[in-house]
Amino acid sequence: MRPLLALIRREFTGYFLSPVGYVTLVFFLAATGVLFFWAVGDLTRTGSQGIEYPFERLFGHWGFWVVFTFIPPLLTMRLLAEERGTGTLETLLTAPIRDWQVVAGKFVGAVLFFVVMLTPTLVYLPVALSFDWSTRAFGIDPAYAWVSYLGLFLAGMMFLAVGLFVSSLVKNQLVAAMISLAVSLLFVAPDFALNFFLDPDTGWAKAAEFLSVPDHFRRDFTRGVIDTRPVVLYLSVTACCLYLTVRSLEARRLRA
Repeated sequence: MRPLLALIRREFTGYFLSPVGYVTLVFFLAATGVLFFWAVGDLTRTGSQGIEYPFERLFGHWGFWVVFTFIPPLLTMRLLAEERGTGTLETLLTAPIRDWQVVAGKFVGAVLFFVVMLTPTLVYLPVALSFDWSTRAFGIDPAYAWVSYLGLFLAGMMFLAVGLFVSSLVKNQLVAAMISLAVSLLFVAPDFALNFFLDPDTGWAKAAEFLSVPDHFRRDFTRGVIDTRPVVLYLSVTACCLYLTVRSLEARRLRA
């Protein structure tokens, strides 16, 4: 267990020693700040231009997912691709640590930094949920917030697992980021197809609804609804990608 904890600490602190971590953090917070400003304006509007749920514009807006899709590839591109490119992966694989521990350490380190990225956005909650400082109570049900953040955490885990698996297959960090971005778009692009191309009554539309992460947030998570179908999708893809990453390292160990 000690080698695993040491690897988690190494990967987590590595984000604060690299400009990529800070650039990603600033990029994400700047984008969410702009979207939150728009969301507050929409909450005060009436009629068709307004929104009913406080996080509908923030986590359900297509702009958020365009930005968000770039975040996991940037966070995961170096995890194993850098090790392969510099030749340190062989050293790591010969250390007294199991392959699953290597994968778990790098994945948990990335997830922890992802949580750090989300933490500053919690300052939006008092405004979004109409917090009354005199009574210390929310004017809007806080379940909308907690369910939205739960969905975002699970979706983030899925995209990070995809990026980690891709990073285990290539040596170049930029190539890892580009491939990871392309794969991640499989869970974002269906939303555009639903809005512009697909007939909602067709089987293709049903498949797109199942895969479309932005659609999950607009219909469920930002409305305080936990639908087991997207939850199963996120957890299944995460587990599958982590398993494939372990197998990738095992194959490389055998070749070595």
